[in-house]
Amino acid sequence: MKTRSSLISSIEGQEACVIALGNFDGFHRGHQVVIGEAGRIAKELALKLAVFTTEPHPRSYFLPDQENYRLTPLETRCHLLETFGVDIHYVLNFDDSLAATDANTFVSDVLLKSMGAKHIVVGYDYHFGKGREGNVELLKTLSKKLGFELTVINPVAVGVEGAAGEIYSSSLVRDVLKKGEARRAAGLLGHWWSINGVVVHGEKRGRELGYPTANVNFGQSIIPLHGIYAVRLTIEGRDKQYEGVANIGDRPTFDVEGELLEVYIFDFDEEIYGLAIEVDVVGFIRIEEKFDSIEALVIQIEDDCVVAKQILADPENDKNHLKAPSLESYLKMHPKPHDKI
Repeated sequence: MKTRSSLISSIEGQEACVIALGNFDGFHRGHQVVIGEAGRIAKELALKLAVFTTEPHPRSYFLPDQENYRLTPLETRCHLLETFGVDIHYVLNFDDSLAATDANTFVSDVLLKSMGAKHIVVGYDYHFGKGREGNVELLKTLSKKLGFELTVINPVAVGVEGAAGEIYSSSLVRDVLKKGEARRAAGLLGHWWSINGVVVHGEKRGRELGYPTANVNFGQSIIPLHGIYAVRLTIEGRDKQYEGVANIGDRPTFDVEGELLEVYIFDFDEEIYGLAIEVDVVGFIRIEEKFDSIEALVIQIEDDCVVAKQILADPENDKNHLKAPSLESYLKMHPKPHDKI
């Protein structure tokens, strides 16, 4: 996949494409329908499949002091799109210039002229341009005026993941994670939700307890319900996937400030400071709590490890059960096109 991160005035090497528009935070099942249908069309027309997003998210640009809410930082989103089979990922810098670009100019100059869009695919609620003035109705008008094809995807309803009848959305996934429902979030996403970061030095308390942990700061990622989770993880530069148990929270037993991800990796005793890890959050075990003694904490950690191994051994939680989707798997699952407006 080619990832092109640039300002409007400096996009180079456009290729005729079918382009899906959106932020695609989380790349949930609803997003997969939008990009999957764009991929179906691209195959039929023998064109490149492209995706347009912005960085930072417009919400971060307009509300920089808000609580962390991102489901997938840019690097994770790029990985998911590449795995899906996207040929070109256009990432435009959301700055004063882009925020001030009117909807008509965005379509004519950015999408058509600079990105080579021949067919545009959007969700039913897509908005764009200065003040979010652009919408599906404007795209319909411009498609006739400027000569591009347009596909608008109807809402995608949730099936059996505990929210039947609701519409897939990033907000729904965030709400689920805030309740600690990691497995349900994975069902909504269609892939495991993960936390990514570089392993940093901590206060080495885990090592003193006999349970050394790999510690990661959250950055801009949403922080789920504080608690203990069963996890799988990959380590930079290694093909193997490891299993473990993680604490997400602020470690109340030690009165430490600041939220952190701490992962105890089963059957592992190596230094990985400075390496990037990707942690798939598989299942919730219990809420984080404060213990009266270190001995009580150690006993609870032992129990948590037992429960985590049981969760990870469940066939429904197999590592390949909800692996990152591909266009091929999408088209196989959905042989007929999704409903369009």
